[in-house]
Amino acid sequence: MIQLPTVSAELETRGSPPFEDFVVLLAEMYPLVHANLELERITEFGLLFRWPGATASDAPLVLMAHYDVVPVDEDDPWTFPPFEGRIADGWVYGRGALDDKGPLAVILEAVENLLSAGFTPSRDVYLSFGGNEETYGDGAATIAMTLQQRGIVPWLVLDEGGAVVDAPLPFALGDAAMVGVGEKGVLTVRLTARSDGGHASAPPRLTAVGRIARAVDRLGPRTFRARTPRGITRMMSLFADRARGWGQLVLRTLATFPWLTARAFALMGGEPAALVRTTVAATMQQGGTAANVLPSQASAVLNLRIALGETVAGTVRRVRRRIADPLVELTVLEASEPSPESPTDNAQFALITRAVKESYPDAATVPYVMMAATDSRHFHRFSPAVYRFAPLEMTSAQRASIHGVDERVEVASLQRGEKFHRALLQRLQ
Repeated sequence: MIQLPTVSAELETRGSPPFEDFVVLLAEMYPLVHANLELERITEFGLLFRWPGATASDAPLVLMAHYDVVPVDEDDPWTFPPFEGRIADGWVYGRGALDDKGPLAVILEAVENLLSAGFTPSRDVYLSFGGNEETYGDGAATIAMTLQQRGIVPWLVLDEGGAVVDAPLPFALGDAAMVGVGEKGVLTVRLTARSDGGHASAPPRLTAVGRIARAVDRLGPRTFRARTPRGITRMMSLFADRARGWGQLVLRTLATFPWLTARAFALMGGEPAALVRTTVAATMQQGGTAANVLPSQASAVLNLRIALGETVAGTVRRVRRRIADPLVELTVLEASEPSPESPTDNAQFALITRAVKESYPDAATVPYVMMAATDSRHFHRFSPAVYRFAPLEMTSAQRASIHGVDERVEVASLQRGEKFHRALLQRLQ
C-alpha cells in the first residue's frame, strides 16, 4: 500500500494511476472481502463496501479510513525512502503508515480473517474508504450523503483520530486509548489591505503591509473565550482515577470545575489550549515586488480551528471585531462547522471500550476532542454516534511523523489493531 504514492495534492499534475492501482491491489490482497462484500464506487475516489449482517438493518456500523497521503519534501532526511515501504526491526516505514493506510489495513485484515472463519456480523457493516481526505475532497462527503439519501442512519461511525498513547497529560499514568468524541471546525480566511504604492524612501504612516501586520497582531491567543467541552471534563475524570497523590487531586479538581480547566489549559498554551478554545494561526503572507517599493496590496491567510459549541458565522464576526479596521477586507476561503459531541454513556462507546480492553488490556478508553478535521465530520449531520480512533500505539515521536519525516508503525501494533476491529465486529449487537 505504501509503495503506491497516492498523493491527493498531486492529482492535478500527476493524474490518478496510483489510486486506480491501489483499488486493484486491495482486490488482490483481500479476495474474501471482494467476494463477500458489495463494492460500490461513489465518485472517483470513494469506495463503499457493504457487508450484509445476519439481520437486515438501516442502522449499520460504518468503519472509515482514507487511502490518500500528503506530499513528501524530497529534501527531508528519511531513514528509508518514503514510498519504499521498508519493514525493518519490527517497524513499517513510509508515508501513510499511520495516516491512514495502517488503520485502513487493520480494518481489512480483520474483515478478511473473520470471513475466512465463516463469521457474519449481527447487523450490516459498511467500509467507507476515501481517496481525497487530505485535500478536503468529496469522496467521503458523497458517501455520507448517499447513505443519508437511502435512509440509512449509522448506529456507529468510527474513523481515524486518536490512538493508544502513554501518559498523554501530566500526572496521568499508564496507556490511554484516546477516542475523539468531536472535532473542531475549520475556517480559512484571507485578510487584504490596499494602499498607495510608491518609493519606500517616503512611506505613509500605515502601509498595506503594516495594516495587515496590525490586524494579525490583534488576533492573539485571547481572541476567543476558553471553555471546556463535556468530553474533556470526562477525560480529566478518567485520568484522575489512574493518578496518584497530589496529581490525582489536581486532576480531580479540574474534572470538578470545568471553568478552571478552561483557564488552566489556556494558560498552558499549545495543544492543551487548543482543546478549550478556537485557535488562530497566520499561515501565509504576501505583498511587495521589490525591497525598495511600497506594495499597493498586502494579504495574510489565517487558519482557524473552531471550538465545539461555536459557529463559523460567529467566528467571522469575532475576527472582524478584533481587527477593528474597515480597510482590512476579510474573505472566507474555506469553512466547516465544528461537530457536535458524541456521548460516552451509550452502547456505542461501551462497545469501543470493550474492543480496546481485548486488544490493549492495560489501556483506559478516554474521550477527547480532535483538533484536526476528518472525513467523519460528514456523518455528524445525521448520525448521533461518531467517534475517531485508530487502534494503533503512537509515541509522541510517531505522532510528530504524521505529515512529517520517518512516518512509521510497529508491526506488533498493527496486529493489535486488527484484534481491536475483530473484537468490535464480533461483539457488535
